[in-house]
Amino acid sequence: MKLFPTRTAGALLAAGALSTLLPACSLAPKYERPAAPVAADFPASPAVADGKGAPPATADAKSAVDTGWREFFPDGRLQALIATALDNNRDLRTAALRIEEARAAYRVTRADRLPNVNAALSGTRARTPGFLNPATGQPSIGERFDAGLSLSSFELDFFGRVRSLSEAALATYLATDEARQAAQISLAAEVAKAYFTERAFAEQLALAQRTYEARRRTFELTQQRLDAGASSLLDLRSNETLMETARAAALALARQRAQAANALALLVGAPQVQPADASANAAAPMADDAQIDAMSAVPAGLPSDLITRRPDIRAAEQRLVAANANIGAARAAFFPRISLTAAIGSASPEFSQLFDGGNDTWSFVPQLTLPIFDAGRNRANLTLSEVRRNIAVADYERTIQAAFREVADALAARSYLGDQVAAQRAIQDAQAERLRLLTLRFENGVASSLDVLDAQRELFSAEQELVQARLLRTTSAIDLYRALGGGLR
Repeated sequence: MKLFPTRTAGALLAAGALSTLLPACSLAPKYERPAAPVAADFPASPAVADGKGAPPATADAKSAVDTGWREFFPDGRLQALIATALDNNRDLRTAALRIEEARAAYRVTRADRLPNVNAALSGTRARTPGFLNPATGQPSIGERFDAGLSLSSFELDFFGRVRSLSEAALATYLATDEARQAAQISLAAEVAKAYFTERAFAEQLALAQRTYEARRRTFELTQQRLDAGASSLLDLRSNETLMETARAAALALARQRAQAANALALLVGAPQVQPADASANAAAPMADDAQIDAMSAVPAGLPSDLITRRPDIRAAEQRLVAANANIGAARAAFFPRISLTAAIGSASPEFSQLFDGGNDTWSFVPQLTLPIFDAGRNRANLTLSEVRRNIAVADYERTIQAAFREVADALAARSYLGDQVAAQRAIQDAQAERLRLLTLRFENGVASSLDVLDAQRELFSAEQELVQARLLRTTSAIDLYRALGGGLR
């Protein structure tokens, strides 16, 4: 007993293996990376007047792409939040699943480049009516059993159609992976910005609460002075207005802080992100000046660095590669398509004799399909693939331009925000000194209480604006880090 005829089986398998080694020309256009539609250098910002801006990057400073987010964000609580977000954020989880989807699609397409060999075992039992048996005129029941291997419609890829489709699927997979890395960078940056925003609101809330307590004590003292006839009703109402203004500001900031914590919780993907303890840490600054200076000192490099470092640009380029490969598949549709269908096996009317000698069967069915009339379908598919390639080129160029602008905006912000923070701090110090002097003048009967109240109001506004300026500088440094492609580790 033998399973299959050795010579025939060997010939079939050899033919299938040989077909995978046949040279396949590619009809896809030669891929060339489009020139970057941006200037060779980032725009230089004019020198600031007093030179107190962000310190320039030193020659030995690490580039953004070489600086992991744990190194860039030394705050331990922020590191824990980013790590949690990378594990739990649903958008990032979806991006990871998109990678698995694209990888599976690529494997499906790649499998078409290899023969599909199947083993089959079947049995047939059929009744034939008598009028179809002229010899006996009696109905008969026949049986047949078959076993074998088959090669089903394997395309000999002479013109590279299957190869081009496989290359397009691979590029799509790589683009999806790059998109996941871009999502990871953006997530780390957004968590950091949400965290510092919550810290800024906490700092402003602490200022508002302290201001309210101070104004409440002043209001109570003014009430006592009014009762004693040493103050006027106008002074009382003015103090009351300032006190209630501080209370309203504190309530608004408490609401904004809670909403910022909710936004942070959504990014992190945890059930609840509690803000830092209000009594212990609310007054702690979001980041000290030395830390913000270090964050702002990331070297910018050249626009050409973005093309190789930013994953969203690399993803756009891979989509362009996929569109270019699809043109090859569309062009190959104009040429003949050759496919092979073959089978070897054994057949017998008795199952027990299925593998006996002399029961060998085989078939070999080559097929050549030449398109003659398709109502313009192939031409339309080629036009469609070319238009999609042009769209991918435009998308690639737009992505580069958007990245260039993001870096340029962040560099411009770095040039000016340091000075803005310094100027706002000088305003706060001046307002604090003005309040101190007016208080002394009021106590000596030289200045009016309205002057003191006005100074208190302006000092509170200066304190709040300083926190906002420091937050703006912090988030700008994060934007520069993200725009330069940092944050993967």
